[in-house]
Amino acid sequence: MKKIFYVLFVSSGLSLFSLVAGAQTTPSQPVPRIQKAAGSAMSPADTALPSDVTLQAIVQYALKHYPLVQQAYLDEQITDRQIRSKLADWYPQLNLNANYQNNFQLQQLLVGGQLISSGAYNSSTVGLGLSQTIFNRDVLLASQTKKDVLTQSRQSTVSDKIDVTVNVSKAFYDVLLTQQQIAVLNDDIVRLERNLKDTYNQYQGGLVDKTDYKRATISLNNSRAELKTNLELLKAKYANLKQAMGYTGKDSLHLSYDSAQMASEVLVDTTAPVDYSKRIEYQQLLTQKRLQQADVKYEKWSYLPDLTANAGYNLNYLNSRFPPLYNNNYPNSFANLQLSFPIFQGTKRIQNIRIAELQLTRIDWDMINLETSISSQYAQAMAAYKGYLNDYYILKDNLDLAREVFNTIELQYRSGVKAYLELITAETDLRTAQVNFSNALYQVLSSKLDVQKALGTIQF
Repeated sequence: MKKIFYVLFVSSGLSLFSLVAGAQTTPSQPVPRIQKAAGSAMSPADTALPSDVTLQAIVQYALKHYPLVQQAYLDEQITDRQIRSKLADWYPQLNLNANYQNNFQLQQLLVGGQLISSGAYNSSTVGLGLSQTIFNRDVLLASQTKKDVLTQSRQSTVSDKIDVTVNVSKAFYDVLLTQQQIAVLNDDIVRLERNLKDTYNQYQGGLVDKTDYKRATISLNNSRAELKTNLELLKAKYANLKQAMGYTGKDSLHLSYDSAQMASEVLVDTTAPVDYSKRIEYQQLLTQKRLQQADVKYEKWSYLPDLTANAGYNLNYLNSRFPPLYNNNYPNSFANLQLSFPIFQGTKRIQNIRIAELQLTRIDWDMINLETSISSQYAQAMAAYKGYLNDYYILKDNLDLAREVFNTIELQYRSGVKAYLELITAETDLRTAQVNFSNALYQVLSSKLDVQKALGTIQF
């Protein structure tokens, strides 16, 4: 037995030496990468994306690459490990303790009027200690709240996903709106260039004066200037979309969409009642309330004692000389139950219980405040949606009328019935109707997202 403990003592020293040496060489070694899995953090370098991307593809990409979401996944893993660390206190704790002591001077004891040296110049102890927590309110709290703590972490991730989905979708619509405005301006410029050529030829032929030619030039210059502004604005909106989706690649994004399908998706159920339980914020408060209820119990458990079982086996080595120190040992062993119970702590425990109860009541008021806030958000989102939806239908009719008027006046102008001023007015009305209709379409789609968020029905 003494040889075994001697080997353990020496090997523990060698292990400590190798641990220190290993810690000094660790920085030169490569850090292992996090393994990717479903619902877990991904590598920041993973930025693969198709050349033509739909809204759904962009949302899914953002949910996998946006830093906030990835941090939320990591927070979930950290929380899980923290819970495991707390629950590890329920397991038996086994420790090996070893020491060596050299006494330069021995302690002197007065016995029978004479001074006697006590102890040995060299002493060493190798011992195994075992402890088992039987009752402790800290580990009891960890075991009872582990599910709610994990749920709270996952709900935080869901909240981040909802925000990312809404933000990315709105940024997507914003880019499409600018692209549509650019397309309208390109069509308008084609028409204006044709008109400019016609009016110039008419001016050269003496059919009209300079006025029509100059008006055509002014309209064309204005459209070109507006086109340049929108092209520059499109770059900024693409950058905003990339930031919202966590895209770090250098390749350009090419958005793919179906206008007819988008037009068919403008409707939402305006009769759906508000269900607070569907909102992630409400679910988070319910989880927080359960955790606070557990905290009230935890403070009440402070009146209960802590109980721990301990056992130990020690080998003691004593000798005045070091070489034969480990030739003989003097073992001792023990087992005990340790009960710790604070009898009086002033009013500390009472105050802590009262604080926890007040915090629980405060959460109830947070829930009432959230309910009123959700109702207000829903009312505002629904009002905005209905307004934009009405504008969408009206502006859709206006677009059809403006296109019909323009086609008629253009034919009349080329037949010499209408003046060029009326053609310019019809072109301006058509362009305005096209831009307004595009604005209305993307505004109603964005406001639909706000309604779905208020109802807690965002899909991702």
